[in-house]
Amino acid sequence: MKDAPIVILYVEDNPDHAMLFRRAVERCCLGYRVQHAEDGEAALDYLFHRGKFADTVSFPDPDLVVLDLKLPRIDGLDVLDAIKTTHELEHLPVVVLTSSESPEDVDAAYARRAAGYLVKPMASIQWENMARSLADYWKRFGRWNSEPRC
Repeated sequence: MKDAPIVILYVEDNPDHAMLFRRAVERCCLGYRVQHAEDGEAALDYLFHRGKFADTVSFPDPDLVVLDLKLPRIDGLDVLDAIKTTHELEHLPVVVLTSSESPEDVDAAYARRAAGYLVKPMASIQWENMARSLADYWKRFGRWNSEPRC
């Protein structure tokens, strides 16, 4: 594992969910940094260091993307497609975190090579437990690419 914080890019249009996820990670997961993109277009701008995300010190390459599916501008499945069809990003793990329990959404995410599919919890303590489990899994078993992606 690398010495710098593990960077999670959380792509979520609901500000309450973004706050719950950030708080949960901050409470339970030392050595992690959560960056937020509010929609699919912002996520791609972040990943390709465009516009307000051009500064790679302030907006470092993520080690993990946590992605909602139902997003404005560019939806989550299209973001996942863009990641997995871009040579520099294709090995970036993407975990879907969404309110959808639809089997079609689950199948579509895995067909596009999502590393996991989680349904958003309802209570804040469940957010913390989910964040702890997710962070612990990636800390133990994730393989972090030390080379620049873009």
